[in-house]
Amino acid sequence: MNKDHVKGAADEVKGNVKEAAGKATNDSSTEAKGKLDQLKGKAEQAFGDVKDKASHAADEMKEKTEELSNKVKEKFNK
Repeated sequence: MNKDHVKGAADEVKGNVKEAAGKATNDSSTEAKGKLDQLKGKAEQAFGDVKDKASHAADEMKEKTEELSNKVKEKFNK
């Protein structure tokens, strides 16, 4: 989990509250802003997912590169 996940979740909650307030007061503008905040939150969470996956892929690539480098070094040091 990263800061994008946290911010996204907070925006979704904020959006739910705004949407409910808009419905309760019959204020379509507030309701629409709430829905927009929810979409923004979902987008931020999706961005956080992408960043996590990219970070994990980079870590795996680094590990595999180090393993390969060590094998090559062992081969030439014999």
